Amino acid sequence: MKDKICAIVLAAGMSRRMGTPKMALPWKGSTVLGTVLDSLISAGIEKIIVVVGSARDLVEEIVSQDPAKIQIAFNPNYENGEMIDSIKVGLAAVDSDVEAVLIVLGDQPQMESTTVTGLIEVFQHRWSECIVPSYQMRRGHPWLIKRSLWKELQECGPGYIMRDFLRKYNHIIHYLVVDTPTILQDLDTPEDYAANEGQVAP
Repeated sequence: MKDKICAIVLAAGMSRRMGTPKMALPWKGSTVLGTVLDSLISAGIEKIIVVVGSARDLVEEIVSQDPAKIQIAFNPNYENGEMIDSIKVGLAAVDSDVEAVLIVLGDQPQMESTTVTGLIEVFQHRWSECIVPSYQMRRGHPWLIKRSLWKELQECGPGYIMRDFLRKYNHIIHYLVVDTPTILQDLDTPEDYAANEGQVAP
């Protein structure tokens, strides 16, 4: 079943608040993006699409670590900062045999592989259309979305945000309750990064 699930990693952002390409920042002996990819591979994900945009060369260099499992998709509209544009690009690159996608933040190196495996297990047993991790009643990332819901994302217009999607389909969301706040954590600012400097390789 894992071979029917593809991860779409959103790594096209401009890193405006960070002030430097955050995907390439050092993290635990690797990089921010490299750590995210390692966690996905450790969880058994064999199909990964990394959506790139800003700092494309740097990101592609990181992705080149495992070309057999990871492919690149370019978002030409990355400068507008809309997550949905990158999701559309990712979905367009997914193979026809894929049943569900994981929407993964490229700037969430705290993500644990056990969260990913938990989402996969729920999908395998319940075949839920949308699965979202939750910590203390707060939803986080990554999300698992079944193919039956992709059309909504592919055809949405300008200004559409993922909160609109989650609100519309709230009645079918299966929440995976986890005991780790890492599903809520990402890196947007130098302060976010510095707060984790004890975990980051010099």
